[in-house]
Amino acid sequence: MTILVTGAAGFIGAYVCRALQARGDSVIGIDNYNDYYDPQLKRDRVSALCRGLDLQTLDVADKPALDALFAKTKIHQVVHLAAQAGVRYSLKNPYAYLHSNWTGFLNILEACRRHNVKHLAYASSSSVYGANAVAPFAEEQTVDQPLSLYAASRGEAWFKVCRCTISTRIAETLR
Repeated sequence: MTILVTGAAGFIGAYVCRALQARGDSVIGIDNYNDYYDPQLKRDRVSALCRGLDLQTLDVADKPALDALFAKTKIHQVVHLAAQAGVRYSLKNPYAYLHSNWTGFLNILEACRRHNVKHLAYASSSSVYGANAVAPFAEEQTVDQPLSLYAASRGEAWFKVCRCTISTRIAETLR
């Protein structure tokens, strides 16, 4: 079984790849190595934690490159961790968030649908809870009061778009 991990050179992504490799899964990692965090730090992390990982430089928002990866490799499961990070940076460069967090996620959803991927796991962010005053946060809480574009790009509005996309695709499949 082959598992694709997006954002594989990030802190969480590298540890997910390591755990999957340790249990014997075939893992492909992709990361765009943007410079929000030092790209060399990411390369060093992967090299220290994930020996032998098939790690490719690929941006999830690059639909043709992502489509090519899915076309050449039978991917059974996807762990989608890739995202443009940073709450404050979302105020300076909002397009980076829409590009990575929305367009990239839509590309992942569509690639999974077109290539019959069995499972997709998606990691969000605690930032989505925004103005929610109830602590500790829980998955059942609403996330409709984001305090930044970053939070909005990872939260409720985007989940609604995804639900709509998935529901539409399921309806098309059942016709």
